[in-house]
Amino acid sequence: MKHYRKIKHVRRHGLSLMARLGRYELAVLLCVSVLSGGVWGFIELADAVIEGETQSIDETLLLSLRNAADHTDPLGPGWVEEMGRDFTALGGVGVLVVITLGALGYLLLARHYRAALFASVAVPGGMLLSTLMKMGFDRPRPDLVPHEAMVYTASFPSGHSMMSAVTYLTLAALLIRVQPALRLKAYLLILAILLTLLVGMSRVYLGVHWPTDVLAGWTAGAAWAALCWLVMRWLQRRGQVETEESRSGTE
Repeated sequence: MKHYRKIKHVRRHGLSLMARLGRYELAVLLCVSVLSGGVWGFIELADAVIEGETQSIDETLLLSLRNAADHTDPLGPGWVEEMGRDFTALGGVGVLVVITLGALGYLLLARHYRAALFASVAVPGGMLLSTLMKMGFDRPRPDLVPHEAMVYTASFPSGHSMMSAVTYLTLAALLIRVQPALRLKAYLLILAILLTLLVGMSRVYLGVHWPTDVLAGWTAGAAWAALCWLVMRWLQRRGQVETEESRSGTE
């Protein structure tokens, strides 16, 4: 009987270990897919935009969000337009800086010091990449409709869309790596995706970006977040960043 219980325990432990390994490998596979797909998608979009192949569909989608009789009037009542401005503010530099500092504060209070250091490099790095790409492509802003928000930079890729993806998705990916509860992992990821989508859609609704600008921002930002997740996972396996099992105690 004792021998039987021992075999049962070993079998149960083995199945648990295989399940954990399978879950981690699936997560790595998904991140690699997002990274490669994001890079490929951005390159294809950039090439199509440079060649002018997307202009027709860009114009059609942009005008579909305007009153057919008056292109200066966005679809929906005034409160919808105001909500669009609220959503687009979630991708502004000021808001993203506050969100990033808040996440860094959480990591520091949780004593994930090296994870906080990694985040303080990963998020600004993605924002810098967004700025450099906008300067490199230098695509003009849409001129079919009035802009319902102030703009200062070039159009491709959408800075708000990419920076929100970089910030929300990267921070979610990093927080997930130090968060053991599965339901909280799912909550953080879903919330980050939702915020990123709202910011991007609001940019097209307000007439300050072509749809392909936003799509390019999403793909580039998602690829950056996936890269950060993979790098942090590698650092955790080497013991250079705290893992989700790490506990420094509470006070």
